[in-house]
Amino acid sequence: MTLKTLVLILNTDRPVKELASKLRGYIAIRFKQYPILHHHIEEAGYLYTYPRIQYKQIEGTPLVLGIEEGADILKKISDEIAELKLGKSVYKVKSIQMTQMNAEFGPCRENNHYKFVTPWLALNPANYERYKWISDWREKKEFLNGILAGNILSMCKGLDYVVDRKLYVHSRLDDEKVEYKGVPLIGFTGEFRVNFRIPEFFGLGKGVSQGFGVVKAY
Repeated sequence: MTLKTLVLILNTDRPVKELASKLRGYIAIRFKQYPILHHHIEEAGYLYTYPRIQYKQIEGTPLVLGIEEGADILKKISDEIAELKLGKSVYKVKSIQMTQMNAEFGPCRENNHYKFVTPWLALNPANYERYKWISDWREKKEFLNGILAGNILSMCKGLDYVVDRKLYVHSRLDDEKVEYKGVPLIGFTGEFRVNFRIPEFFGLGKGVSQGFGVVKAY
């Protein structure tokens, strides 16, 4: 399967300090005529369980990913983004780098190598309790590998794609404290291998639309 994707990299006059949630808020209000930009399902009349627009902030650079119809909307609005008002900060957009492609998506024979460039929010309240009580590191690793495979399958379901084979995940992850919607959580960074093609900058886990769990080929 191929997916139409568009990556919009916004080169600003200085590094952006604010989180991707601020970028999401600004773009959504600035272009409120497009409900897909803020994922307000009630207004749009459809349900996307996997966001077609995803906002990222990677090492001070703001980035927006559009998938399928999301890519078309991003292309429409790109010329109108001259500045970013993020909280109390205003950034001038000096240039915009736009990359559109038909990205390969789906299971494959070989193991592909990826890394999380932003923390992956793997744990909900229920599986956090389970994770906390696992003392053996191998068992913890297998537990996280299972969640990661599940996140990939959830992404597929949200993109109306049926996976017809088992996914095998191998990971090397480190945990770190993060904050999501004002709540302290555990996030994970590191690398993993899986027999699946994931396009650049796609997100996995919780908080995908706000820049968590961003994946890049390693």
